[in-house]
Amino acid sequence: MGRKEQVAELAQKLMSNTENIRNMAIIAHIDHGKSTLTDNLVATAGLISKDLAGEQRFMDSYVLEQERGITINSANVSVPCEHEGEQYLINIIDTPGHVDFGGDVIRAMRAVDGAVLVVDAVEGVMPQTETVLRQALKERVKPVLFINKVDRLITEMNVTPEDMQKRFVKIVMDINNLISQNAAEEFRKDWLVSIKDGSVCFGSGFHNWALSVPAMAKFNISFKDVTEYCQNEKQKELAEKIPVSVVFLKMTIDHLPNPKVSQKYRIPIIWEGDLESEEAKAMLTCSKEEKNSAMMVTDVVLDKHAGDIASGRMYSGTIKKGMDLYIAGKEKPIKVQQVGIYLGPERIILDEVSAGNIACIIGMKEIYAGQTISNNDKFHAFEDFMSDAEPVMTVSVEAKNSKDLPKLIEVIHNITKEDPNIRAELNQETGEHLISGMGELHLEITQYKIEKDNNIPITVSPPIVVYYETVQKESPTIEGKSPNKHNKFKISVEPFDKETLAKIKAIKFDGKIRPNKDLEIIEKLKDAGFNRDEAKSVWAIHNNCVLINRTKGIQNLFETKELIIEGFTDATNSGPVAKEKVNGLLINFEDATLHEDAIHRGPAQVLPAITRAIYACMLSADYTLFEPIQKLSISVPQDYMGAVSKVLSSRRSQIEKMDIEGDSSIIVGKIPVKSLIGLSQTLRGETQGRAIWTAEYAGYQKLPKSLLAITVAEIRERKGMDPEPKPATYFMD
Repeated sequence: MGRKEQVAELAQKLMSNTENIRNMAIIAHIDHGKSTLTDNLVATAGLISKDLAGEQRFMDSYVLEQERGITINSANVSVPCEHEGEQYLINIIDTPGHVDFGGDVIRAMRAVDGAVLVVDAVEGVMPQTETVLRQALKERVKPVLFINKVDRLITEMNVTPEDMQKRFVKIVMDINNLISQNAAEEFRKDWLVSIKDGSVCFGSGFHNWALSVPAMAKFNISFKDVTEYCQNEKQKELAEKIPVSVVFLKMTIDHLPNPKVSQKYRIPIIWEGDLESEEAKAMLTCSKEEKNSAMMVTDVVLDKHAGDIASGRMYSGTIKKGMDLYIAGKEKPIKVQQVGIYLGPERIILDEVSAGNIACIIGMKEIYAGQTISNNDKFHAFEDFMSDAEPVMTVSVEAKNSKDLPKLIEVIHNITKEDPNIRAELNQETGEHLISGMGELHLEITQYKIEKDNNIPITVSPPIVVYYETVQKESPTIEGKSPNKHNKFKISVEPFDKETLAKIKAIKFDGKIRPNKDLEIIEKLKDAGFNRDEAKSVWAIHNNCVLINRTKGIQNLFETKELIIEGFTDATNSGPVAKEKVNGLLINFEDATLHEDAIHRGPAQVLPAITRAIYACMLSADYTLFEPIQKLSISVPQDYMGAVSKVLSSRRSQIEKMDIEGDSSIIVGKIPVKSLIGLSQTLRGETQGRAIWTAEYAGYQKLPKSLLAITVAEIRERKGMDPEPKPATYFMD
């Protein structure tokens, strides 16, 4: 039996002992050392050589991850470990640090109970450190802290033990400030990390050693000793004396909760079903009874031979090969072909997987990350992932050879299944595929997957920014007429205020509202500020736009309801200003006159009447565009501060704060996504490659009035339209 099979066999045995399971994600800013740290834990199970731990990057199995030295996809590994005479099963998810792949971090948070936050001792707390910690706390995931690359402080920066300790204290204080601001009320004190109690470790993942206060007592070693080992280039000997795996394991086993503990406080947040039901009790107690099996899918991988492989967190029950399971919202059960666990890049098949574990299921066709699997067709689905980040950059993609078009369509469909942060749509007019992602790197990786992984030569446009259309005031009531002039619809539109729009977004619903079935959505609309009658009169929500029926006693109205909703969807998918998506509008359907004969009020009559009326309303209500903004953080030597400020001011950025740390300046501000295109090259040229920068999604804000006409003309010309939008009267005929 090979080593991997032995590990899998041991993992299978340990799955049943829930108290000795730890599910954790390794989270950090890019290049702070997550994958090197994970290597050390993988080495304890004998999956890789201890000599290669820190260098091999076992979890980064994708060719681009090895080439670029960054993590692109989250990777799972189940590691059986021995600690103080007891056997534990540690399920680890190594997550990406680059902001473009933040969606992977968000999805990983749903599968785990604890997070190891890795911070570079030299760089300290960086913007993405803050982002991933906030995401963990939002999902009620308990953090511990590992301060990495301590060897660099000693060997490169010659920091004294006293200064080193001051630096550690500052990092701990910064992390605790974030925890006290973002953790749930009941955990704000208990979850603070502390050097004294061992919930903070220091060390070097690359050189395989670590230190904590409990380890100092156990191994009889001090900071001064560590400094001497590093200065005398004896880090191998240091790794033998205080191995990172031992110190790290103690911290995670002592301070991170097991599934039985965490599910008691996590289930009420991530699942909105009846907490008194049998299914809820099974999840709250992490029951392994087969009849109440429930799993949330956090990741989907497509295998050429096995098909869709769904991996995620088992919250209750036991799943075996041959069982019939339901995907929430679908009526037909699907038979499970195989179950297993991941050991990094490899999938190991097991007999069964049980509650409290991170597992994979093979055989669930057409499944997506975020869906719920259970053996009960009436099971209430888990809450959606807690994130507002949206794709902000788009490229158009065309197959160079027309014979590759069917394959391209299939590949893009598969990519969106594996990565829900990639959105794809087909432009019916031009035949292009529009692929939207979180940034330039995200789209670059997607292009690589199409061209290299699937051998499809494609033509890719330069990146395009995704805008939203909206209005700034209430429109007059406008009458839309059908082409045969027999049907008339009176409609008005108005913008939501900022607070109401945030509440509409928080509902996280898109589609038709069924009056007697979607009672939860109706309740949430009441919470968003609609009165009881209004909430019950909402017909549909799409792109954060709400269609509300304010008519009274119209004959045959409900026969045309579906067509009216379709017209509303069409109008909000492609607005009148620049054919961009419409966002944040309340669309009031006020009155209608309908032809008594159904043949005269079909789709060809109703759809254009509704769409054109909404267009006319928007063009009469002081339209504008909203552009995506990112939070920018730049670290640069002080000598180049002036050059960086000059670059930023030429790109419409708003500098919010400037700090000085050592000989570096930290600039934090907001910048439009359009201005980020090409920023890397410009900064590299102006600072001789000395600037390090990151950007993260910060929502949308109104485009300055002075740029509105130019931007609209640019977008329209790119889409092959006249540069000027049509006036409202054009849509009133």
